[in-house]
Amino acid sequence: MKIRDIGEIGLIRRFAAKQRVDKSVIQASGDDAAVIRWTKTKYLLLTCDMLIEDVHFKLRRALPYQIGWKALARTISDIAAMGGVPRYALVSIGISPKAPVSLADGIHQGMVSLAKRFKVNIVGGDLARSEKLVIDVSLAGECEKKNLVLRSGARPGDIIFVTGAIGGSIRGKHLDFTPRVAEARRIVNNFKINSMIDISDALLLDLWRISDASAVGARIYESLIPLSRDAGSFVKAVSQGEDFELLFTMSRIEAKRLLKAAPVLMKTPVTAIGEITAAQDPRCRLVKKDGTEEAFGPNGYLHF
Repeated sequence: MKIRDIGEIGLIRRFAAKQRVDKSVIQASGDDAAVIRWTKTKYLLLTCDMLIEDVHFKLRRALPYQIGWKALARTISDIAAMGGVPRYALVSIGISPKAPVSLADGIHQGMVSLAKRFKVNIVGGDLARSEKLVIDVSLAGECEKKNLVLRSGARPGDIIFVTGAIGGSIRGKHLDFTPRVAEARRIVNNFKINSMIDISDALLLDLWRISDASAVGARIYESLIPLSRDAGSFVKAVSQGEDFELLFTMSRIEAKRLLKAAPVLMKTPVTAIGEITAAQDPRCRLVKKDGTEEAFGPNGYLHF
C-alpha cells in the first residue's frame, strides 16, 4: 500500500489513531491548532506549517519578501481560526548554500514585517542545507477559554458564514494575504460561535472538515457565495485552496445579531452562504443556481 492509496486525510487519521496524549491536552490532531491547558483563564495554542518550493510557491513567481510573509501568515491564520492571538514563533529554514544572501534577507524581512504587524515574537529556529527552499514555522498563541472555537462544534440549524471573498488565490492573493485575526477576535468577543476553520485548502474541503468533525451535514448555495473579482470559474474558486478567509457557523439567533451589527462592527464583509443540517448521506451539498443539488466530499487541495 502506498501513501497515495490512503491519501492525506487517511494518513493523518492513521497517525492520530496511534497517538496518546495526557490530560493537559484539550485538543490534539484534527483542528487548526492544538489546545493545551495553560492558565486559569487561557489556553495555549500550538500550530506549525511548512512552505515548500514548487509545492506552495515558485521562486520565479514570488518575491522573497512574499515567501517570508506567507510562511508566517499561514500559521497566524490557524491561530485566528481558533479565536486566538498569535504570540511566539520558531522558524526553521532549509536553503541551498548557493542561494544569494538577498534571498534569505528578503524572506526574513517578510516574516519580520508581518510579525511586527501582529506583535509576534520570532524567538529562534534552525537552519539546514537543502536543494529546495523549505520553511517550517511553529507558532504559539493564546486564547481565552470562553473564546475558544473548534471545528467540532457545528450544530444542525447553524448558519454558515464566510469572511471576505473566495477565489482570489488564483491571482496571487495567497502570497500577500492578511490573516483574519482582527475579524476573528471581533466575532468571538461579541458572538457565540459554534465552529470555525480558516479556508486554506478550499471552501468545499474545509466545510467538509467542519461537517466531519461535528458529525453533521451542510448545505450551501452557489448564489450566496461571494466570489473575488479575481476568481476564475465558480468551480475553481470553491475547490482551490489558499483563500485564508474564515469559515464559521453560529445559531440563527446569533446570526441575526451578527448581520445586524456587521456593517458597523466588521471592516471585512461577512456573508451567510448556507446552513448546517442533521447528518445525512451525502454529508455536504451544494445548491446550484438552477435549484439542483450536487453532493461534494473533501474536494480541494490535498497533497496526496
